[in-house]
Amino acid sequence: MAPLEPEAGNVSLKRAIGPKLLILFIVGDILGTGVYALTGSVAGEIGGALWVPFLFAFVIAVLTAMSYVELVTKYPKAAGAALYTQRAFGKPFFTFMVAFTVMCSGLTSASAAARAIGGDYLREFVTTPGLLVSILFILAVAALNYRGVSESVKTNIVFTLIELSGLLLIVAIGVYAVLTGGGEPSRLTEIHTEEAGGLMYALLGSTALAFFAFVGFEDSVNMAEETQDPSRNFPRAIFLGVAITSTVYILVAITSSLLVPTAVLKESSGPLLEVVKAGGITFPPQLFAAIAVVAVANSALINMMMASRLVYGLANERVVPSGLGWVDPRRRTPVIGILFTTALAIALISTGEIRGLGDTTAFLLLCVFTVVNVAVLVLRKDRVAHQHFRVPTAVPVAGAVLALVLASPLTGRPVEVYVRAGVLLLVGLALWAANWAVLRLQAGASAP
Repeated sequence: MAPLEPEAGNVSLKRAIGPKLLILFIVGDILGTGVYALTGSVAGEIGGALWVPFLFAFVIAVLTAMSYVELVTKYPKAAGAALYTQRAFGKPFFTFMVAFTVMCSGLTSASAAARAIGGDYLREFVTTPGLLVSILFILAVAALNYRGVSESVKTNIVFTLIELSGLLLIVAIGVYAVLTGGGEPSRLTEIHTEEAGGLMYALLGSTALAFFAFVGFEDSVNMAEETQDPSRNFPRAIFLGVAITSTVYILVAITSSLLVPTAVLKESSGPLLEVVKAGGITFPPQLFAAIAVVAVANSALINMMMASRLVYGLANERVVPSGLGWVDPRRRTPVIGILFTTALAIALISTGEIRGLGDTTAFLLLCVFTVVNVAVLVLRKDRVAHQHFRVPTAVPVAGAVLALVLASPLTGRPVEVYVRAGVLLLVGLALWAANWAVLRLQAGASAP
């Protein structure tokens, strides 16, 4: 695998992202499908104490975020987890599998978003088969991707403000309910322990699912080369970004459980819409549904763009067959990468509902987070000339252990999630093997 850092003499990226833009970018990356679509599924796992798994997921996310901050301030380069894996372990195949896992997490996240698009939020406007809508939506995203959609940080901020406005509305509804004596406070302490495994499975399973709502902060490290003074700005931006989203999520979870029975939340693919309808204030449900569709659609678009560009980058590095990196000379977009990732997304959409796809995303990223936390410890022996953020050794140790536990069968995660993730990684293995075979043949043909 070729080096993941730019060679000397290459033009560097423009450092145009200041501290405020970076915080908003991180908040925008985290907000989206998870809280808008999976709040009901988390409620189905834990019961009325819906806020508890979001609190636990926040703790685990912030531990790994601290590890990412040490690494991004130590190595302020693009490439994220792949860069850290290569530096720590120096195994090209392992680095490729980590990079491919990140790509697959983007695809499963986009597929979950597509499923959410075809659910209850869209039904406020039209009634159509959910699977068909989800597939058509992904094809529309592919068309936009092919046309060369430009997703600048400032554009992302507009969508972030729309997403955040919807969640703040839910919080305002909760405040109104408390002030007027509405809702059912007793639900906030209810935990379902009837199923096999009792309390442990209820907490682990719901936390693993809630963790999907926190993914996204890890993408920000890919902006390191475009951030002003990353060693100073990244720690504050990541910690503030995770803290802001966590506070909003926990308040949204409390409001949801306070106003809507767990059984209703569990069955809804648009759980926050149920909160708006039950909130006791006059707010058009269709307007909230439109906000939710924008939030979910933006998540899907960002993830599909990331996945297609990652395939393009891997092809350029000659890690996967070079044909996957072909660029349309007219549009200047990675058309084969777009087609490849779109085909995988459609296959994923056909294999599961929002919950299963979201859980697969969380599982894949928890595996990556385990590797990143271990990389922090391995790279302690690597000294750099500049000052950087350094976390106590206990942080990456705890982060690795907790991420591994949440990725394990101890959560009661359905077998289909592991099967889906395994099939995706087998696709990556097949690409690696095919590329290795082609390179061997080319080397043999050129040998004297």
